[in-house]
Order: sequence, then structure tokens, then C-alpha cells
Amino acid sequence: MHLTRTIRIQLAVFTLISLISVVVMFIYYMQIPTEFLGMNRYTVTMKLPATGGLYKGGNVTYNGFEVGRVDDVRLTPDGAEAILKLDDATKIPADLKAEVHSVSAIGEQYVQLLPQRADGPSLKNGDVIPAARTSIPPDLNRLLDATNRGLDAIPRDNLKTVVDESYTAFAGLGPDLSRLVTGSTKLARDARKTLDAQMALIDGAKPVLDSQTNTSDSIQAWASNLASVTAQLHDNDSAVRGLIQKGPAAAGEVRDLLDRLDTSLPIALANLANVAQVGVTYRPDLEAILVLLPRGVEIFQGPLLPNRYGKHKSPFLDFNLNINIPRPCTTGYLPPQQIRPPAFEDWPDRPKDDLYCRVPQDSPFNVRGARNYPCETRPGKRAPTVKMCESDEEYRPLNDGWNWKGDPNATLSGQDIPQPQPVPPGVPTVTPPLPPVAVAQYDPATGKYVGPDGQTYTQENLANTADKEKKWQDLLVHPTQ
Repeated sequence: MHLTRTIRIQLAVFTLISLISVVVMFIYYMQIPTEFLGMNRYTVTMKLPATGGLYKGGNVTYNGFEVGRVDDVRLTPDGAEAILKLDDATKIPADLKAEVHSVSAIGEQYVQLLPQRADGPSLKNGDVIPAARTSIPPDLNRLLDATNRGLDAIPRDNLKTVVDESYTAFAGLGPDLSRLVTGSTKLARDARKTLDAQMALIDGAKPVLDSQTNTSDSIQAWASNLASVTAQLHDNDSAVRGLIQKGPAAAGEVRDLLDRLDTSLPIALANLANVAQVGVTYRPDLEAILVLLPRGVEIFQGPLLPNRYGKHKSPFLDFNLNINIPRPCTTGYLPPQQIRPPAFEDWPDRPKDDLYCRVPQDSPFNVRGARNYPCETRPGKRAPTVKMCESDEEYRPLNDGWNWKGDPNATLSGQDIPQPQPVPPGVPTVTPPLPPVAVAQYDPATGKYVGPDGQTYTQENLANTADKEKKWQDLLVHPTQ
């Protein structure tokens, strides 16, 4: 038979695939190296008080997954021991319990490994699980014998009554009982997962319970007060009901009011906060006003009483003009060449410096001036500015109170006060130029004239028709321009 080259290649590929499939089946499916050669497995000995029905070839599970098999079960002087072959691909904590369980009522025992904690060392080849950490299911024969003895001890008539009553009690409750058992099982499993937290809760409950015991008197007092409040609520039940019924409507009205005041209320509250801060700062002054105001009203009403019922109802007043007594204070203000005449009607910017009478605080000039302002936040201190009030700087008069003109803030800014220096001999004295004087011609008939700024002004006292006799009041009133 002649085989072509293509057929030979196909047969070779088929043979190779067959060999690979057989190897895979022996290694991964039948697990020949693991079962017969012990590859990828390690041995752990499990001490048991009895076999508990465990047999060779039984499964070994860890967290519900199969991780090995029982390689052998043999007797020992103290009971029995099982040789476990475990898969080395799964790391199992050494701190664990090993329990023998039954899959069904007729047998099929297996070993369940239950770790006590996730950290710590893992099981390794040759480890031994002591009998104190293992358990086996109860013997079914002994359980049946105990059940028979218990049933024999119960009279049959009474036992029949129990069965009948149990049927009556639980008839039709199969689904509910099933859900109860399922829920209990799930609850037990969840409790097992949170065992550490529950143990911590139990350990931490003792200090809380001790504190409750130590504060029993306070708890009794609180309970008594609560009983009093409850009794008051009971006695005023109608009022409480009215409050509950009308409270939502009132709350709605308040909410609508706040909605209407949404834009203006925050501004008003902010302004009130500022006013309140001012009120707190000036509280002593407000108290003084409240104390002195009634006395001031009394003094003001005093001149009205003598002529209250007389023919001429007028107060008793006495006007005394004390001009220049004492003379006005000029220290600390602008020099004369910078003082604006009162006839000027423009409005220039005010000087940037603080202008006030800078004589000593006990001087008789301008005794209520800025230099004697009381500091609200520093009781007993007087200063002309808030900055000086809040600082540790004390008020110092300008040039010891003498009339000196210059920078109003010279003393406060730390500058030296200029003093007149003697002129050396032979140096000509320079006289400062006088301020410019403007001359203009006026109309004798009307009193009109053109000023340096090009505008026309009128001064009636220059006209021929002006009143020649002057009164003393004319000294206080400027002529009309």
C-alpha cells in the first residue's frame, strides 16, 4: 500500500494529538501523578478518638472546596489516626479544627477543615492535628439505642397523644418551618463569619454594663423625671394635640415669611450683628446715657416750671456771650496761609492728616476735643484716634502745647519737631513770598467785578445804592455774591 506524503503528515499529526490527549487525561483528569506518585501533595496526620466512620479515599474540604483526600485510616493505642493527602496549591492555616462529617444519614464521611484565623503559618508536610482539635459525629447506633430507650420509657398512650397533638400543632406549617430552619442555618453561618466581632462586643459589654450598675441612681432619677414629664404631657393632652395640629400650619407661615425675606433678611441680620458689636463696645456709654437722660430732661423742664401758669409762658434763660474766653485753639491745624476763607464756596478734598487741637489733655482749650476722647476698649485711656487707643502709644501734645504750625502728624509719626535756628552772621535773611493778591475793578453802580478765574461776582456793599449804616449782625453774615 502506497501512502502519499500528505497522508503521512496527517497520520503523524493525529498520532501527536492522540498522545497529547492521553497525557492530559492521565495527568489532569485521572490525576495519575498525584494519586499514585504523590506529586503536588503533602501529608498531614489527623488524630481521632475513633474513626467515626471515616474511610480511605474520603474527601477533605476547606471552606467548602475539595483540597485533598484521606490516604489511610489506621488504629492507634489512643484511638485512630487519618493520613490526609492535601494539595500544595492551597495554603491552609495551621491554626484550625478538623471535623468528620457525614454527607447523608447512610454514611459518606468526609473531613472538614475549619481555620480559626486567616493569618499565621500554613500547614506543611508532616504536621499533626492533635485530637483536641478534632471531632467526629456521634455514633448512629448509640443514638438509635438512646432514642429507643427514651421511647420505651414513655407510655404508648401518652406518646400517641403527643404525636396527635404535634400533628395538630404543626399541620400545614411545613413551608414555614422550612423557612425557619433555612433562616436559622443562614443566621448561624453569618454569626460564624462575624465571630471575632461578636466576641469583641461581648468583651466590651462588661464595662458598659458596669457603668450602668454604677450609675443606677442617676438612671432612677432620669426615669423619675421622665415619668414626671410624661404625667405633664398626659395632663396637658389637649394643649399638646393643639400644638401638633396647628404646628405644621404655623411652621408653613414662618417658612413663607422667611422665603419672602430671603433677600433682605440676611442683610438685616448682618447689619444687626454690626450694630450689636457697636453696642457691646459702647455699652458703658449707653448705660451712662440711660442714667443721665432722665436727669437731663428734668433739668430742661426746670426753666419751664416758674411761668407754667403765668401770663407769659416762657422759660427763664440767660444768654451771656463769652467771645474768645477762652481763646480758640489753633495748635495742630493748618497754618494761616493754608486756611481757606469762609467766603469760598467750592469743596476741595479734606487734608489726609488728622486735624485736631494738639495741646495737652489738661489744657483749658477745647476740653471736649478729639485728644480727650475716651477709649472704649481701654478704660482710663484717652486718645484722638482708634489706632492710638488700640495701641500702647500714649498721646503727646504738639510742641509741648505751644502754637506751632506744620505737619499735623509730625509728633505721632515720630518726626522731630522743627525748632527755629539762629541765623549765622553775614547770611542775608530770606523773607518768604507773600501769597498772591488779585486786583480787579468793580462797577460802582452795581458792585459787579470780574475775578481772576474769569467769573463775574457781585458785592452789593460796593454799589452806590448800598445801605451805608451797618448793624452788628452784618459782621456775622457774609455779603451776597
